[in-house]
Amino acid sequence: MKLVYSFFHLNLAFSSIEEEQRAEVMAKCYWPLLHLIEDLKILVGIEATVYTLENIALIDHRWIDKIKELIGQGLVEFVGSGYAQIIGPLVPAYVNKANLYLGNQGYERILGIRPQIALVNEQAYSAGLVEIYKEAGYETIIMEWNNAAHLHPNWQEELQHFPQYILGSDGSHLPIIWNNSVAFQKFQRYAHGDMELEEYQEYLDKYFAIGEGMFSLYGNDVEIFDFRPWRYHTEAILVGESEWQRINRLYRMLKNDKRVKLVKPSEVLGLMKEKPAGNILSLEVPAQPIPVKKQAKYNVTRWAVTGRDDLGINTRCWRIYEVLVNNNALEEEWQELCYLWSSDFRTHITEKRWQKYLTRLNNFENYLRKKYPGGKLKSSDIGEKINKSNLMDVKEQGRYIIVKTPQCDVSLDSQRGLVINHFKVGEGETNLFGTLAHGYFDDISVDMDWYSGHSIVECLGKPKITDLNPARDVEINYYPDGLMISGAVDTSEGRVYKSIKVFADSPELTIHYRYLWGALPPATIRCAHITLNPEAFSRQSLYYATHNGGTSKEVFPLNGMEVNLGTSVSFLVSSNGCLGMTEGWIEIGDDRQALQIRIDKTEAALVGLLKYQEVKDKYLLRLAFSAGEWDETRKNNQVDIESLEFTVRIKAVTK
Repeated sequence: MKLVYSFFHLNLAFSSIEEEQRAEVMAKCYWPLLHLIEDLKILVGIEATVYTLENIALIDHRWIDKIKELIGQGLVEFVGSGYAQIIGPLVPAYVNKANLYLGNQGYERILGIRPQIALVNEQAYSAGLVEIYKEAGYETIIMEWNNAAHLHPNWQEELQHFPQYILGSDGSHLPIIWNNSVAFQKFQRYAHGDMELEEYQEYLDKYFAIGEGMFSLYGNDVEIFDFRPWRYHTEAILVGESEWQRINRLYRMLKNDKRVKLVKPSEVLGLMKEKPAGNILSLEVPAQPIPVKKQAKYNVTRWAVTGRDDLGINTRCWRIYEVLVNNNALEEEWQELCYLWSSDFRTHITEKRWQKYLTRLNNFENYLRKKYPGGKLKSSDIGEKINKSNLMDVKEQGRYIIVKTPQCDVSLDSQRGLVINHFKVGEGETNLFGTLAHGYFDDISVDMDWYSGHSIVECLGKPKITDLNPARDVEINYYPDGLMISGAVDTSEGRVYKSIKVFADSPELTIHYRYLWGALPPATIRCAHITLNPEAFSRQSLYYATHNGGTSKEVFPLNGMEVNLGTSVSFLVSSNGCLGMTEGWIEIGDDRQALQIRIDKTEAALVGLLKYQEVKDKYLLRLAFSAGEWDETRKNNQVDIESLEFTVRIKAVTK
């Protein structure tokens, strides 16, 4: 017999629903769901954040009383997700912990329970989140099957019909219950009248005929039944029969189908001892460290660097985080930060709610400035200038500026916007990163100049913009800890100011960027590219490591892989993923040495884009930082690049 489970995701913060529509959503969506469960006596999972439950209680507390009654009767299993719907792989581990902790407190206060099953918010998963869910007391998580299976073509098809274990970056593991995005989209099409019951039943029969195992009937939004958020122009028009009546008919059919048993989500864990259940799986791969639900356009960049101003509001949230984590902050202050980091403010948020969000964000920042006047928002102190140091030697050889210190040898190309031509450690002759000149690979697909320390900006309908023009007004200044070479690069959009600081007592440098541009139309803004020298790092042990929302770092081997997080999904979606870098660093190297590359998220909440491609006996490995991507959430919004300023720090380390 097939165990069939379903859960419904409730979200009153839904991006395209105005606050004054929430009572209507409750009447048309939330109450019919409870009536369906009560009338048919079916077992269903319901998931909501504490924020949603709090707002439901304000609108109609009877709904809270009714769901508590249904939970007590064993008809509803409540699934947790935290205080707010934040994207775990994009925020610091401490914020993820706070969100789940505050969520548990809220669930106990409102519902009198503490959920044992968690839904990964927006199904945006990273291996670093596993230990955080375990620490919060969750015993199982729900995550989408389809993208994880696509990333692992060697997985057997049967794995999706049984619960498994997922492996965390710290070596721990948790049971996982699969959600199926194709299945829940089929459910939606049936409910919306795009499929008749007989046609939908043919789809279900393929799974029911398999017999043993589980099937995820539905696991997504409830606000789309008998109500339209009008997030997209393609949403089905409400006509004719109530969609809840169609859903009622479906569940009645399933109740009478002797091949299936409708169960609560946790009941499928009873299959864990069956074959092929209980395998320990890694959902992520080097090419996609943060799997997300549904089609590729729904990748994690949509909450990082797109939207109305994701980069701006994420940066401000990082600054608030720095203030809170460095002070004895109150729980309600952490709760406000969780709210401000909610995913729905970063996609299809309405203009009215966007302006209200900005006001609330401004008010909280002003409150924190008064309460914590010493709170650091940005690091900008580089020290006082000194006279020339005997430890550092600078020479100009034609277009190149050569800097030598006891720790490193750096060459900058003044005719190419001060890009880094080479970076060598100590007395070594091997360049660790810099420029790979045209012809290096002897392969037409990658035969071009691959620079380090430059930006590439691509606007829709405009020529590519780079800062590879000659540097103007170049200055060399000495500081107690190193020297800085600064210059300005003119582009078609305005000037870019760049400063490269080489340290005297450490094999490292920093690249500081400041743009004096106006607003741009939707654009990809990819900065501070770093190109590794394939001759400096062994391909066999090559890896990258970073954090994506967890406490433990995530390590990804590269040999034999192909990675390109910056490749476009379609004309409307410019990237297929990114690296959260939630501790502010990424490490790239082999078993002998590595580059540690750091950014300050309080300057700009950049995300990482990695490219790795093997070319004959060589490879191309590059890292860039994205300050902007485009997708359907950007619409026609302008990007204010004039306020973009940040520093990238690169240090060589040996093992």
